[in-house]
Amino acid sequence: MQNKSSLKILSALANENRLQIMQWIADPLPHFPPQSDGDLVDDGVCVGSIATKIGLSQPTVTKHMSILADAGLVTHKKLKNWVFYKPDQQAIEQSLADISELFK
Repeated sequence: MQNKSSLKILSALANENRLQIMQWIADPLPHFPPQSDGDLVDDGVCVGSIATKIGLSQPTVTKHMSILADAGLVTHKKLKNWVFYKPDQQAIEQSLADISELFK
């Protein structure tokens, strides 16, 4: 169990906007319209789409996504001029197991 890693994850998710974004991108089809570039499920959700949905500027959303990526909760992919994010399911599952160990 790595306390520092767990703290980084909990800190990233402690922000209301980041938690909402994680919920939306975990199941993107009902939350985002189709994208001209990139598949919502396979490639992830474009930062611009996330910014529009949450009502924040693109630079602010980019900062939030960087924090989530630094915590290991999302992966990103660049297609053309756009950056797409999706949850890193394997890392999330491992993080949940690590956090669960804190309480044993």
